[in-house]
Amino acid sequence: MNEVKCLSVVIPLYNEEENISPLHQRLESCLQSYGQPYEIIYVDDGSDDATFLELQGVAQKNPCVRVVQLSRNFGQTAAISAGIAHSNGAILIFMDGDLQNDPQDIPRLLKKLEEGYDVVSGWRRQRQDARFSRKIPSWLANRLISRVTGVYLHDFGCTLKAYRRQIFQHVRLYGEMHRFLPAYAALYGARIAELEVAHYPRRFGNSKYGISRTIRVVLDLLRLKFQASFDTKPMHGFGIPGLLWLLLSGVCFLLASISRFKLSKQDIKHSSAMGSNAIMCLGFGSLCMFIGLLGELMMRIYYETQGRKPYVVRQVIPPFHFYPVQNVLKSKSFVTDVAENVSETTMKQEL
Repeated sequence: MNEVKCLSVVIPLYNEEENISPLHQRLESCLQSYGQPYEIIYVDDGSDDATFLELQGVAQKNPCVRVVQLSRNFGQTAAISAGIAHSNGAILIFMDGDLQNDPQDIPRLLKKLEEGYDVVSGWRRQRQDARFSRKIPSWLANRLISRVTGVYLHDFGCTLKAYRRQIFQHVRLYGEMHRFLPAYAALYGARIAELEVAHYPRRFGNSKYGISRTIRVVLDLLRLKFQASFDTKPMHGFGIPGLLWLLLSGVCFLLASISRFKLSKQDIKHSSAMGSNAIMCLGFGSLCMFIGLLGELMMRIYYETQGRKPYVVRQVIPPFHFYPVQNVLKSKSFVTDVAENVSETTMKQEL
């Protein structure tokens, strides 16, 4: 990786040929006035129009521009992930390429980030989209996501967001996770803020989103909820329902046994039905327990083979001091040696 720059702006594009030139002019004007090193990463997500040709022309004129062309249309999450992988910035800005986001909001996001936040999410309060096909489904989705995840934002779907790069050391993007990025970041203790941003009507091209995405949002939300609650303890997620089914199986067996002592035909039929239910509950409960155990094994293999830890450390006070073994053996009192070293470090910092 090259030398880390101050700011990377990542913009996924799909069939936006008419928007590229005015978008780049506005973006370049804003970033030049910002006065800090920057780079712009345009990701062509398999466009079948002249988007890539337009991006090539922009890249030839500006050395701060990098163009990443994907082999086909993989979706916005994959395009953002590719942009992150090809960026160098300590701070990452994501925005749409349809001219509905205003680049002039970028300095405001950065200023809010400097207040100690890790993520600053845009809020399109005056959203310029169709009411029934875009705004109402989005409002319902935002309320549902906030309630399930505990991260209360007005607008999860707004692409215009600012992130510290450290966030992506712990978050990996798959599927359609881009709309849930603040919630995933919150799982690792990120500080999140929301800032009202401008939003304009689309001038060129067509929207790539429809009401059908609501179904995908619900499915992704279920995955996020499971990951948030049972990522490192899948046995709890499957074992608790498994125990309940096993308990229900035991109750059915008991009722079936009691019915067997009554010799009427109706009681015998009832006993047979309860016995069948008991066997079904027993099988389903055992299956849940087995899946939970399998999930535990997979979780341990995942963390141990990748060297990952089930926690994230923000900082350590005081900083750790390494002591070679031979120095420890020579020291009369290791505890005293550590205390003196920390005291000397504190005095130097005060001076």
